[in-house]
Amino acid sequence: MVDRTVTVPSSVDNVVATSPPMTTMVYMLAPDKLGGINYQWTDIEKEYVDSKYLNLPVIGGWFGRQDGSYEQIMAVDPDLVIEGAMGDVDLATVNERQTKFGTIPVVGVTDNSDVTKITPSIEFMGKLLGVEDKANKLIDFTNKYLDKTEKVSSSIPDSEKKKVYYAEGDEGLQTDPSGSLHAQLIDIVGGKNVADVQLQEGVGQVDVSIEQVIKWNPEVIITTSPDFYAKVYNDSKWSNIDAVKNKQVYLSPQSPFKWFDRPPGANIIIGIPWTAKVIYPDKYSDIDLKSEVKMFYKEFYHYDLSDQDVINILKSSGLKEENM
Repeated sequence: MVDRTVTVPSSVDNVVATSPPMTTMVYMLAPDKLGGINYQWTDIEKEYVDSKYLNLPVIGGWFGRQDGSYEQIMAVDPDLVIEGAMGDVDLATVNERQTKFGTIPVVGVTDNSDVTKITPSIEFMGKLLGVEDKANKLIDFTNKYLDKTEKVSSSIPDSEKKKVYYAEGDEGLQTDPSGSLHAQLIDIVGGKNVADVQLQEGVGQVDVSIEQVIKWNPEVIITTSPDFYAKVYNDSKWSNIDAVKNKQVYLSPQSPFKWFDRPPGANIIIGIPWTAKVIYPDKYSDIDLKSEVKMFYKEFYHYDLSDQDVINILKSSGLKEENM
């Protein structure tokens, strides 16, 4: 998907990626072809992972503040290496990787982190991995909710949009503003991201103060930090913020990948309907989130959730059962 030609094996059985968004996509489309993961599964992430994928070798990579090791990746003897990027893949980077990896083909894939642009990457990966039917199912699911949220969000006047804060870090005092890929689901479903901070490319996570958050006074807070979520309702510094007073703080589900961010990628596709129900349960009341989650996990996370599993996942995120 970059201006480059590369020959790949006719049959691909052992694939690795240099960053979590592409590793996640391979896991979702063809997990038995995944030759390694970029970091060790956490205990939370392991909860809904089939046991046969828990012992995949950790290969590192180039992502966030992480610097990869060619030797560590080559040690798993991959058939090919996937190099991804949040936007356009840097051709010079792909060529450098190819030089270092030698005869192992390196394939560059663009726009694997922006869910509004991700479907061409899913289609490409489906062809590359020989799983076009699976890729088409994921594309259909993505388009279904992008179309739905576009219709609903465009009907909400700016003056009526709910104020939302994305709380990152264990203290909740890092964030990303509107326009950031890390907070894109707020924009997509029609929320108003209150973070009045400079967009920071790449890893994001802009430091803010509690005084700023109090001034912004969000109606809804979304976090990916279990530690922050566990203490926010008992922390006096946050007690006068509307979202806290009204019990409107929500924790992104975490297993096997976060639904909201970190990484931004195909894993947050299921986060579109979840975020919609979090911010606007009334406007998105026709979404049967329990049914959609159960189907998504079976199709793309290769895990059969029980009805109680689904309820546990959604209740643990802060959703009330009537809004599921």
